[in-house]
Amino acid sequence: MKDNRRDFIKKSASLAAAFSMGGLGTAVANAGLEKAKANVVLNSMAKDAGMEMSTAYFSGIEANRQLIELAKQMDALGAVAGIDSRITGLTDVKPYEYKAIAAVKEAWKKVGLNYTVVEGPPSLGEKTKLGLAGRDEEIANFITFMKNLKKAGVNVICYNWMPVISWARTQMDRPARGGALVTAFDYDDIKNKPLTKYGEVTKETMWKNLEYFLKAVVPEAEKIEMKLALHPDDPQVHSIQGISRIMNTVESFDRMLKIMPSDFNGVTLCQGNFALMGTDTPSLVRRWGKAGKIHFVHFRNVQDLSGKLPSTKFTETFHDEGQIDMYESMKAYYEIGFKGAIRPDHVPTMAGEQNTHPGYMTLGNLFAIGYMRGLMESVVKGARKS
Repeated sequence: MKDNRRDFIKKSASLAAAFSMGGLGTAVANAGLEKAKANVVLNSMAKDAGMEMSTAYFSGIEANRQLIELAKQMDALGAVAGIDSRITGLTDVKPYEYKAIAAVKEAWKKVGLNYTVVEGPPSLGEKTKLGLAGRDEEIANFITFMKNLKKAGVNVICYNWMPVISWARTQMDRPARGGALVTAFDYDDIKNKPLTKYGEVTKETMWKNLEYFLKAVVPEAEKIEMKLALHPDDPQVHSIQGISRIMNTVESFDRMLKIMPSDFNGVTLCQGNFALMGTDTPSLVRRWGKAGKIHFVHFRNVQDLSGKLPSTKFTETFHDEGQIDMYESMKAYYEIGFKGAIRPDHVPTMAGEQNTHPGYMTLGNLFAIGYMRGLMESVVKGARKS
């Protein structure tokens, strides 16, 4: 036993001497260092796959203090929100004026985030979408808003074509995995609701008004290089309380893009809604991505419960379940070279949280960002190995 131990010590001393004198030990150490350096570079390049990891803050800064601090710790620094006077204290300024926009941009900068996308732009409401008196003034204000937004350094506007009844759910606390709470929709629960004060609004009317808007706005967006990103109807049913919804099929988006062909007339690729229209998300990403039409991404997952297209009954899910192939979707964004803002959407409310802002609570966002970042690194490294 003593001889064996003496031999072991002697061999260990010889090996240590070899490393201290250079030789093989130095070569191995240098190779390891170079590999470590290469891994750092690769990880840096793989992180977020070149996209802008962002988070939505629709309830303002004060209501999202914890999420803001956590987002900075995760290095997910993009902020998506509207023009919110609550965070600026400005009450005597129109939201489309430069002073209001610059104040919002600065407020987000002060908390360490970069205001990248306006979601829910001001001066785009019922007058424009329903073709009512005063729409020309509303559109003129929208054009002013675009110019002032660009001046402030924000380049993407996410808007929708859902007047009166916008985003809609019939349940805000559907039990999900492990008791988490998600939002859900069932058309049967609202199909007998009365008409709104606007009565029946046909699809033809909605298309006519959308065309009027696009023809007025897209040429101005081109001049300043402002990306317009139309969000699909959510839910993607054909009508709610008499008001038709027209952006509820992929074919409708193709039609919209043809009305005013432009690099700045594009789409918010909200995965959940397009999946509930019956489309294969990765294929759609590649088709519109190669054409340069994807300006903004809502990365979410859903599950149809109706068996119909477009879906009339569905539930939100955690990002790692549901009907969408999330890996292949992320791979598609990387392959088409998408570099814009991408954010998690409609996340579950998790244990320990009050369901005060269904779909936008803190813990669900943390889970989603970690999941998305893992997918991003995976697709980048996978592409480099192939």
